[in-house]
Amino acid sequence: MKSVLPPGQGRRPAHVVKRIGPTQPGAIKLARQFGERLVCVRYRHDAANTYRYTTVELIVDEAPLQARPRSKRPSIQLVAIRVDLSETALRRLVRAHGAVWDGQAKLWYLRRTTATILGLEERIV
Repeated sequence: MKSVLPPGQGRRPAHVVKRIGPTQPGAIKLARQFGERLVCVRYRHDAANTYRYTTVELIVDEAPLQARPRSKRPSIQLVAIRVDLSETALRRLVRAHGAVWDGQAKLWYLRRTTATILGLEERIV
């Protein structure tokens, strides 16, 4: 295939200056060439604005979507934990493990798995 770049030059970064659909003027000739597979035509300019590149986006394959099996990962369950205000070390610990404070209920909310790992089952409200 013949290179469309100037001799001795590799592909250079280029930014898109115009994007047109397959039925718009400037894309009709390419739509005849590529048919229904043509999605859009893009005109790009190199960084120095010395070259214009015409690129096309084509559909190369289509297939129906397969339903993915649902994740077997259990849903995250939050539990309320009671920690007294005097237990500053424990408050720091649960906060460090992602617990969220509810000031109205005066409870910490934490993932059940984390509460179990930290040995806080007896504090679950």
